[in-house]
Amino acid sequence: MLKVAILDDYQNVSEKFVDLKKLSGKYEFKIFSEPFMDEADTIEQLAEFEALLIMRERTPISKNLIDNLDKLKFIITSGLRNKSIDLKAAKKRKIIVCGTDINANPTPELTWALILGLARNFKEEFDNMYQGYWQTTIGIELKGKILGLIGLGKVGSQVAKIGKAFGMQVMAWSENLNLDICKELDVLPCSKEDLIKNSDVISIHVQGGERYKDCITLKELDNMKKTAYLINTSRGPIVNEDDLIIALSTNVIAGAGLDVYEKEPLPENNKLRFLPNALLTPHIGYVTAENYSIFYNQMIENLEACVEGKPIRVIE
Repeated sequence: MLKVAILDDYQNVSEKFVDLKKLSGKYEFKIFSEPFMDEADTIEQLAEFEALLIMRERTPISKNLIDNLDKLKFIITSGLRNKSIDLKAAKKRKIIVCGTDINANPTPELTWALILGLARNFKEEFDNMYQGYWQTTIGIELKGKILGLIGLGKVGSQVAKIGKAFGMQVMAWSENLNLDICKELDVLPCSKEDLIKNSDVISIHVQGGERYKDCITLKELDNMKKTAYLINTSRGPIVNEDDLIIALSTNVIAGAGLDVYEKEPLPENNKLRFLPNALLTPHIGYVTAENYSIFYNQMIENLEACVEGKPIRVIE
């Protein structure tokens, strides 16, 4: 029987989306609902498994990990891209890597929840309502404000459309900005410097990796409006976390809405947790029932196809 590990099921919900018992005669499943302590712990606990079903960019699948899992044959991730898998090492070991489809709309929806939450002081007002208080802050309107998007791909484009619907002016920058999309969406292309200087809300929608690592540092934060908000639902390392903590602590900017972090899960003692102008969610941009249904069902489809020697949705 093929031994299969389901990793990173933080909410312990995988069995709600697929009936693993139907496959019990063919596969031996083990669900891991907690993060591993470190890579050595990961190697020890996964040593006997032949297939890993993983939630993208939670547990890193490094070269060292791959080289030390002698029985591993298949890695199946949610999404069709996962920068935390060393694909070169997997290919060298002739391990098949497959992915799944993913809905692009949940992250733009969460992005706007964070923007609106900051604009209307949700964090403080929610807490105060439960304490018996009434109308303790004054929010801002979005109409007429400038929305600056770092990245105008699938997610950024949806965020832009909603910004236009709110009556905002939208500008965008990235290293490979598509001017045709800018024209189609009535978005003003601009330099990074102009976007940082002029935006009332800056929202990040570029891919992670070395290209955009530390794209936002104290230099950029110092050049933002003091009344501006920074939103990151993309990848934590795009914003230098230490610099952001300094900027929020000293009110260099008005606030930040974050769904992603340098280290995930976010450590309990991380200073971001204690800042009143930081609105935080635990990387739930893609975490919806609709996406999880796609992820887990297609993971099983991929697993079956791999076992039959006809892999589908292969990631090269």
